[in-house]
Amino acid sequence: MAERLGSLEQLLLLALLRLGDDAYGVPIRDEIEERTGRVISPGAIYTALDRLETRGLVRSRLGDPTPERGGKRKRHYRLTARGANAVADAHAGLARMVRGLEPKLGSS
Repeated sequence: MAERLGSLEQLLLLALLRLGDDAYGVPIRDEIEERTGRVISPGAIYTALDRLETRGLVRSRLGDPTPERGGKRKRHYRLTARGANAVADAHAGLARMVRGLEPKLGSS
């Protein structure tokens, strides 16, 4: 059975896919905002990433402390194979729903 993903979860997985390994909160948030115009609070991002990690769709690790963050370590995320499959399935399902509706959507 395919993983069920909410819209925020799909956006996060797609951002991780685009950004590659070791993405962290700020670039993930910026990627989503730049591509969709949707502003998401950091708290919502980290809560959803935690849920995705619990489900095995992403993995995280703590990076090294950095001087610019006052010694605070960043949590880096990467998509797992299971996460890549889940987002591919979600995309395919959406593509099947859209197929044939292009004239009604104003797309070519």
